[in-house]
Amino acid sequence: MNTPPLASGPDGPTSLRPLLDTVLEALGEGARARGGPLPAGGPSEVAARVRAALGDVLPDEGDPEALRHLVRALAEGAADPADPLCAAHLHCPPLAVAAAADLAVSVLNPSMDSWDQAPAASELEAQLTRALANEVYVETPRGAGLCRYAAPPRGATSPHRPAANNDALVTTGGTESNQLALLLAREIHGPGVQLICGANAHHSLPRAAWLLGMPDPVTIPTLDPTALETTLSTLQGPLLVAATAGTTDTGQIDPLPEIAHLCARHRARLHVDAAYGGSLLFSTRHRDKLTGIEAADSVTLDLHKLGWQPVAAGLLAVRDGQDLTALNQRADYLNADDDTEAGLPDLLGRSLRTTRRPDVLKIAVTLKTLGRTGLGALVDQVCDQAREFAELVDAHPGFELHEQPTISTVLFRPASATDDAIAAVRRKLLTDGRAVLGRARAANRLWLKATLLNPTTRPADLAGLLELVEGTTPR
Repeated sequence: MNTPPLASGPDGPTSLRPLLDTVLEALGEGARARGGPLPAGGPSEVAARVRAALGDVLPDEGDPEALRHLVRALAEGAADPADPLCAAHLHCPPLAVAAAADLAVSVLNPSMDSWDQAPAASELEAQLTRALANEVYVETPRGAGLCRYAAPPRGATSPHRPAANNDALVTTGGTESNQLALLLAREIHGPGVQLICGANAHHSLPRAAWLLGMPDPVTIPTLDPTALETTLSTLQGPLLVAATAGTTDTGQIDPLPEIAHLCARHRARLHVDAAYGGSLLFSTRHRDKLTGIEAADSVTLDLHKLGWQPVAAGLLAVRDGQDLTALNQRADYLNADDDTEAGLPDLLGRSLRTTRRPDVLKIAVTLKTLGRTGLGALVDQVCDQAREFAELVDAHPGFELHEQPTISTVLFRPASATDDAIAAVRRKLLTDGRAVLGRARAANRLWLKATLLNPTTRPADLAGLLELVEGTTPR
């Protein structure tokens, strides 16, 4: 039996080229067969097509055409985030340069659990995480942000200057970052640390408290400063406030400067879940929406949302890098003491995972290729699209707008439709494969949700989306 060719090594590029041609052709065939943002037919028909393409999962004899057939089937049955009418979730179309970088990672296959498995990748990760942590904890201009407050957050050397040793970890996304943030709080302040969050907080936060054996979270309707002040004044012991910069339902940003001020006054630790809104840091037009984030003890970022990265591309930034010592572990085969003393970097304390991909490469390539200006321009484009779509909705007599968008999420609904009718319209569009819209409940009503993350979407696409919903809504 001939050994199948390897992707890496001196013959790797030669072996990969024809396979890449096959993949690209199959992706195109699948997209053309799908013909829209989502495969038509609903779950049962999609499942039947996948089963037909797959056949016997483990046949006695291999199929040399398996790559073409399965990639085509996956593409035909995919939700395409690059389609302007695919706008339900925080599910972005990845940049081509980021996907190409991800291919290099798959080929080289470094494992980020010891330096001798990932020599260059470990240094690249160290450089990038430090740079992104500095982006979060950059010095606030005089007269802005927390400079107006007398008391800096716990442990800060100044109300507006970053700690000298801020740092960040690469994670799989917002859920892992939030879990890590709670773990660090528990290890620093003890298992009795009490989480306080708003009702709009991401579900991963209370779930993390449960997983970590922390007390049940105190959930208040919103992190309105008055309500938060009352809550902080009535609780004893170590406290952790989790604010949100970009909720999944509406994209709202909690009042970060006021929250930071209250946390400083009550000696509460502050975590900001900026999985969605964190990329506003790259935009000169929108960065001020995150004023106050530099006071947080920890911050969740997620660049496979408003960062156009292939999954996964999350980070957790911390103001004090010493907090990360809570993750330190020893395994002699990975980070023996004498190896560390001899200068080999210790990677085991950089994640809860052992084997992990260097997801840092695609992020680094993107930042280096686009620069701050290019990335900020993409952020501005999708924020502009959301504003334009909100204006279309607001001007249409048959639709109701929930509120003006904070980032790139717009909630809207046919004005005369019931909640049941709105849910049915969404499912009809999904089943027909014509549009992918989300759903959210706000002000005790159900709304359709458009999350705009495709910078190539045109005004005509937005108008067409509204017309499609109007045409599907029962009269």
